[in-house]
Amino acid sequence: MCGRYALHGPKTRKQGDKLAFHGAAIDYAPHYNIPPMQDLPVYCIDAEHGPRLTLMRWGLVPAWAREAGKGAPLNNARAETVTVKPTFREAYRRRRCLVPMNGFYEWHRAGAQKTPYYIRMQDDELFAVAGLYEYRPGDTTVAPMTTFTVLTTAANALMQPIHDRMPVILPPEAYEEWLDPRNTSARGLETLLQPYPVAAMQVHPVSPRVNSVRNDDAALMEAAAASAILGPTPLQGQLL
Repeated sequence: MCGRYALHGPKTRKQGDKLAFHGAAIDYAPHYNIPPMQDLPVYCIDAEHGPRLTLMRWGLVPAWAREAGKGAPLNNARAETVTVKPTFREAYRRRRCLVPMNGFYEWHRAGAQKTPYYIRMQDDELFAVAGLYEYRPGDTTVAPMTTFTVLTTAANALMQPIHDRMPVILPPEAYEEWLDPRNTSARGLETLLQPYPVAAMQVHPVSPRVNSVRNDDAALMEAAAASAILGPTPLQGQLL
């Protein structure tokens, strides 16, 4: 699954710069511990606006939902079932997007103990996760909203000791194919929804401070000192 991530932009970003991704830019301050139900930068292509980086709420609300905010937010969608689940099927065909991240957090459970990890690219650069978005018209009780969900797939060998799922990370050469608005049948896209190559990624345990969404600073991404980790880690001897 994916329930928390960091987004601060390319390594070349300077203070005061907009967040830039795939040729687009948006005003967005760096954040290092982002939970669902926030308005976050998402890249999409649509007939009305063309390619754009825009803010959407994390936690997909189907257009047909009677009441927004009722039930569990749909933060993730399993890549294996998006073609058949009514909640995601139409968005998969027509409203695909990219969710830029610098890294994401995952927790390993061992009994009652949970150890947080930060997962990022080897080059520590911005990357993109496959997403779907949905527009829900407003009514007399709620404003219109655009919401998104993050696709997940089976964990690769790096992630398996921590969790059995991971976000669907797309390489830059697959962006155009994933976003292509002409492909309204989503034909052939299932080949993109695979675990990302281990060699391009790295992971390390981080401070339990990340457990609280009130903490939002760059130090959360740093590797935790051994004294801060409770008990053995599932990646002992494997950390990159």
